[in-house]
Amino acid sequence: MVKKLIFIITVVFFATTDIKSQISNDTLVYLLTCSPGTATYSIYGHSALRVVIPSSGYDMVYNWGVFDFNTPHFVWKFAGGRLNYMLGVYPYNLFLRDYFMERRSVYSQRVNLESEELKHLMYLLEENQKPENIFYRYDFFYDNCSTRIRDIFEKIFSERLIYPVEAKEDLPTFRDKINEYQRHYPWLKAGVDLLLGLPADKKASFRDQMFLPEYLQRNLSASVVKKNKDTVPLLQETETVIEFEPPEIRTPFYSAPLFVLSLAFLIILSLSLLLKNSDYIKYLDILIFTIFSILSLFLLFFNFITEHSETKMNINFIWINPFIIVCLICLSLNRLCTIWFRLVFWIVVLYILGVIIFALKIYGTFIPVALILALRCSAYVYYERNPFGIHNNVLRR
Repeated sequence: MVKKLIFIITVVFFATTDIKSQISNDTLVYLLTCSPGTATYSIYGHSALRVVIPSSGYDMVYNWGVFDFNTPHFVWKFAGGRLNYMLGVYPYNLFLRDYFMERRSVYSQRVNLESEELKHLMYLLEENQKPENIFYRYDFFYDNCSTRIRDIFEKIFSERLIYPVEAKEDLPTFRDKINEYQRHYPWLKAGVDLLLGLPADKKASFRDQMFLPEYLQRNLSASVVKKNKDTVPLLQETETVIEFEPPEIRTPFYSAPLFVLSLAFLIILSLSLLLKNSDYIKYLDILIFTIFSILSLFLLFFNFITEHSETKMNINFIWINPFIIVCLICLSLNRLCTIWFRLVFWIVVLYILGVIIFALKIYGTFIPVALILALRCSAYVYYERNPFGIHNNVLRR
C-alpha cells in the first residue's frame, strides 16, 4: 500500500504553492486507485488524489503513502511502528510512469464537488502540506494512504456523506480482508498470521474496510452526498488509465507452509528416534530451541515494545513464550531443569488442543511447528515412559 519515496519534487516547491489561488471553474479532482503489485509493500494496492487545473497547467497527485528508505534506523522504526509516513505531491505523469514500470493498473474516478466543497478540499490539502502536518504516524488499519482520503471526504461533506446501510451480522474481520490479498503468497500470510494479534480479528465495518484501496474505491462508489433534497453519487464512473493483466502466481503444494512445516516435523520426529541418547540430539535441540527463542523474542517485541496496535494481544505468544529461552539456557548449561520443559510442553499441548477444538483455522499452519516444540520438550520430561526421552547421561557428557 505504500509507495516508494519520490524525492526532490515532493515538499520543497509544491508544498509551498498556494493551491487555493489557482482554483478556477475548470478544476477537477479524481480518486486514483492502483491495483496490487507483487512486491510485499504493494500487494494491497494504493490510493491517491489527483488535482487538475487545465487553465493553469496544474496536474498533481497527492499521495499519502510516501516514506524515506534513507531514514536513520529505518528498519527499527518500521518494526517499532515509529516510522513517519508523509504526503507526497508530484506531477501526474511521474505517478503514472512509476505504475507503468511496475505493470500495475491505474483507475480514475472524478469526484463530484461543488465550488464551496472544492475550496474546502483545497484548504485541507494545503493544511496537510504544512511542515507540522506533512508527516504522520502510519497505522495499517486506521491511518494510511486510503483512510486519509476517506477522512478528507468525511470532513468536506460531514453528515451529508451517506454510506449504504450495512448488515450488522456476518461482517468480515480485518484479517479476513487482508487475507484476500495474501492468498497467492502463503508464506507471507503465515508470517502475518504469526505476527497479528486479536485486534486483527475485530469486525471491519463498511467504513473500516476502506483501509484497503480497492475497498475505498468500491465503497465510496456506493456512497452518495445529500444536496438539498436530492442525493448525488460521490464518485463518477470508473475510467481505466492503465491496465495490465493481473500476474499469474501459482504456489506448488510442496512449497506451501503447511507441507514444508509438516515435512520438517517428520524429519525431527525421525531424528528424535535415530539420534536418541547420542550427543548429536543435544546439539539438534540447542539449534531447535535457539530458533524458538528467537521467535519468542520477536513476538515479545511485537506484543509489548512496538507501537503497531494490530500486533498486540497475540495468541501465538502463549506457546512461543519466554519459558523457551529458559529451556535453551538449561540445555546450554547441561542442566536437566525438568520443570521448565514440562511447563512449555503442557502449554504447547493445550494450545494445539485449543486450535483443534475451537477450529481456529488461522493457526492450523503452525500446528506442525508446535508439535516439534512439544516433541523435543517431552524428551526432557518423561525419561522412562516416553519413547523420545533422553537418558540423563546425554546432558552430562
